[in-house]
Amino acid sequence: MTETKSNNGLKVLAGLLGVVLLGVIIYTVSLYQEKKKNEAVLSSEKELVVEDLNSLKSEYDKAILESNATNEELVSARDNIAKYIDSVKTMKADISSLSRYRRQVSVLKAERAQLLKQVDSLKTSNTLIAMQRDSTYTELEKQTVFNDSLVVQNTQLADVVEKGSALNLNTFNVDAVKERKSGKLVSTSRAKSTDKFKICFTIAKNSIAGAGDREFFLEVLDPQGNVLGESYSKTNDAGASVTYSKGTNFYYENKALDVCDYISKPAGDFQKGNYMVNVYDDGLKLLGTSKFTLK
Repeated sequence: MTETKSNNGLKVLAGLLGVVLLGVIIYTVSLYQEKKKNEAVLSSEKELVVEDLNSLKSEYDKAILESNATNEELVSARDNIAKYIDSVKTMKADISSLSRYRRQVSVLKAERAQLLKQVDSLKTSNTLIAMQRDSTYTELEKQTVFNDSLVVQNTQLADVVEKGSALNLNTFNVDAVKERKSGKLVSTSRAKSTDKFKICFTIAKNSIAGAGDREFFLEVLDPQGNVLGESYSKTNDAGASVTYSKGTNFYYENKALDVCDYISKPAGDFQKGNYMVNVYDDGLKLLGTSKFTLK
């Protein structure tokens, strides 16, 4: 009788173990399927980012072909996008990386809109200059003195269009620095030693730009693509917007001007990894980008 009860107990125990084993198998299969599903979604998101970047690159290719003269800004922007495409293709897809690249795609789209707007403006100006020049040549047979005056005006107008009134940067560099007790700042490449980022650039001479108070916007992105600082927002007349870390003000007098500003350490230490710093003018035109790494 006792042996029968023991056998029945073993059978019950074996049954319970079988149920537990079946539950573990079902849970493991479920986790595997969920992982595959998430990987598929991330892969799809990655392909969408690459598709957006390829679309931007194609638009730049078209704009460069349609331009009568080589536009260095368009070529540089297109080459940067090609680098981003290579980076996205080779990266391991994860939520933080994709979010960072999505934000960068938005920045690149705003930059593209601004550059193409400038190209269209230059095309229109060149068309007007050509029309005025043709008119001047026609008037040569009628009034030599009047025609000479028009030639001078056209030459001056061509010079104005060529120079443009937008401000540009000659140099741009970012340095991670540590502040000693004496107040002296020394460069460092270590995250724990860094107290602030020193951002310096030289604004190029522009004889026709309006003199006066100006403001540029500094956007500092940490290794996760987050904006460091107070995260202010700025929208231009075209509807493009940028979230930036800090605005830096200066007085421009048509001469080359050196400007430096600082981004202080956030709560806690700076993180290790790759950082990106962008500088925008008051119309949100991207003037320069710098990348560096903290160990």
